[in-house]
Amino acid sequence: MFSTNRLKPSLFVCLLVVLLAGLTFSACKKKDPHADDTVVFKPQPISPEDTIKYPNALITALNRKNKWVDSVFRRMTPDERITQLMMIEVFSNQGAQHEEDVRLLIRRYKVGGLIFFQGGPIRQAKMTNRLQAASKIPLWIGMDAENGIGMRMDSAMQYPLPMLLGAINNDSLIYQMGVEMGHEFTRMGMHVNFAPVVDVNNNPKNPIISYRSFGENKDDVSSKSLAQMMGMQDNGIIAVAKHFPGHGDTEVDSHLDLPVIPYGRNRLDSLELHPFRHLIQSGVGGVMVGHIHLPKLDSTANLPATLSKPIVTGILKKEFRYAGLIFTDAMVMKGVTKYFAPGEAEVMALEAGNDVLERLVNVPKALAAIKAAIRQGRLSQKEIDRRCKKVLAAKYWLGLNKYKPIEIDSLYKDLHAPHAHVMLRNLAEGSLTLLQNKRKLIPLEEKKRRKVASLALGGNRSTFFQQKIKASLTTTDFFLPRKTNKKDLEKLRKELLKYDLLLISIYGPSIRPSNNLGFTPEERALVNELIRKKRCVVVLFDNAYTLNRFENIHEASALLVGYQQLPAVQAAAAKLLIGELTPQGKLPVTVNSHFKYGDGL
Repeated sequence: MFSTNRLKPSLFVCLLVVLLAGLTFSACKKKDPHADDTVVFKPQPISPEDTIKYPNALITALNRKNKWVDSVFRRMTPDERITQLMMIEVFSNQGAQHEEDVRLLIRRYKVGGLIFFQGGPIRQAKMTNRLQAASKIPLWIGMDAENGIGMRMDSAMQYPLPMLLGAINNDSLIYQMGVEMGHEFTRMGMHVNFAPVVDVNNNPKNPIISYRSFGENKDDVSSKSLAQMMGMQDNGIIAVAKHFPGHGDTEVDSHLDLPVIPYGRNRLDSLELHPFRHLIQSGVGGVMVGHIHLPKLDSTANLPATLSKPIVTGILKKEFRYAGLIFTDAMVMKGVTKYFAPGEAEVMALEAGNDVLERLVNVPKALAAIKAAIRQGRLSQKEIDRRCKKVLAAKYWLGLNKYKPIEIDSLYKDLHAPHAHVMLRNLAEGSLTLLQNKRKLIPLEEKKRRKVASLALGGNRSTFFQQKIKASLTTTDFFLPRKTNKKDLEKLRKELLKYDLLLISIYGPSIRPSNNLGFTPEERALVNELIRKKRCVVVLFDNAYTLNRFENIHEASALLVGYQQLPAVQAAAAKLLIGELTPQGKLPVTVNSHFKYGDGL
């Protein structure tokens, strides 16, 4: 039986559209019953006569003549047309002085938009209202929220990251997550989500993409990122595919240095570029260009793709005929700043063909450099004006021509809607991947003479998983915190060896997955010994690649991968172990010779 994420993308698009036509979501706008191929987005700034054909409604809106855009544009100075292409970083948890600094940039330089980072929903909503009030033209607001606003904010729901989603065999669930993300953004007065990540992560040593990718299979990445994109854009939020032309096969973090990808077009066309082509054909509103050096595409020394005209204009705009919004990755990252000075970097990014400059190091310096480049003929005011109108058209599509402040009342409640929790539970349950079940040990049953120990590796108190398992199985809880001394390790070892069955749950150092778990060699050695000597059920609540941290883990009696330590995942894992769930997930990546892409009982 075929699952949707194993189908070719072109066939999947057709199937997903048919499937979604039968689904209803309480806050979604329905299609026009008189025109099956027409989509009306929420919010609805477009009048009936402006309704545009699916699937490229947003792209068309960005490039058509618009009375509101023209009227706003005519009142802008040449400087304001430049700064309309800038999005600056904002934090709602850095106090009054930070907010005043941002307000100054808005009032003095008329920047076009903001990108929010850490903070809280109520604080951010209030701050957004104040900053919008200070702006001559309504600001468009973005966020890197690959798994929802909980990725950046406290007091908000945490949805799964792409690696977990890559294990799911039902892409309509991922569409629903995109819908919920669209609702969150709309409620928070935000407009642009710098997601989905469409990098194909085929390098287990990748320090920055890894669990942020849907996996190593280009068709899976294409179909799943399409589902997430459609969920957001069907609900009036601009999705941005990143990091063009593909950041999956790197071993350097572009926040810290400039990664080099040595491949040419044959390899890129067969793998990295495939999901980008697919989403571009399906109408994705934005593409973010990554700070990665591809010498076979542009031999200029130390030049990131972001600043490369052959890559941005030559491939993305001309060859792929992409007419949507092209965003730079953050201009504060070392992948740019290590080799190019602020100001010159922004000029080069515009020369390359980018529409929007994101997270600038210095707005006044960038503005001065761009104006100088126009005087020198490196850039043309005409081209700046065209991109300015494109940004304004995006704001019109987003409903900012009828801007309203965010309503604070019931904000927290609206961001924790019951249907969102149901969706989260379904995602968690659908992702669990059972890699081993020797002698059909699972489902676990209560046995009178069997002593069961539950060890939380990385925990120092009872975990959610341990609490849930205790409701159905008699266990004794143990904990192995990081940096446990040798004396306590030996004491724990002797105690655990007395038990007949061990449940070993493995947790990373934070709610986000990790790349190496952070355990000492001695702590890992104890786990390896327990697996060799005892009947063990091992549950990993972290990045699937971290299975490699335990050389004997393939000898476990049973092995379950949960990908993240979200409470919903821990609850689902407990249900699966006692037989209340059937495992459905498949590994989205190859971990080693024992556990390969597609594995899962």
